[in-house]
Amino acid sequence: MKKVTAMACGLALMAGTALADPVEGVWKTQGDDNGHYALVSIAPCGSEICGTLGKGFDRAGSEIRSPNIGRQMIWGMKPKGGGSYGGGKIWAPDRDKTYNSRMQLTGNSLKVEGCVLGICRGQVWTRVR
Repeated sequence: MKKVTAMACGLALMAGTALADPVEGVWKTQGDDNGHYALVSIAPCGSEICGTLGKGFDRAGSEIRSPNIGRQMIWGMKPKGGGSYGGGKIWAPDRDKTYNSRMQLTGNSLKVEGCVLGICRGQVWTRVR
């Protein structure tokens, strides 16, 4: 009986891993106008996808402190299929603005774009893990 229970637990854990969204993980942003970049952790929040601003770094790769660390940066993002995500919002810390957002996952690259009043800007992020 213990073997059956252990096997059932193992299968349940493997199923949870198999159901993870492919965009989940830690992503390195492109540098901003000052060359600063950050790590963003993307994970599910309910049925949607959200991202939290992790560590920040300067142009030389030294960690920098910021009151924005830990702040939610992406929210309300919904999987659309084929690596596309949309319907969410993204907050850009360098401009302190919130944009309507969409994302496109291709391998270990994530194109993130935000638009407000028809003006769009975007970056390509790289998967760290």
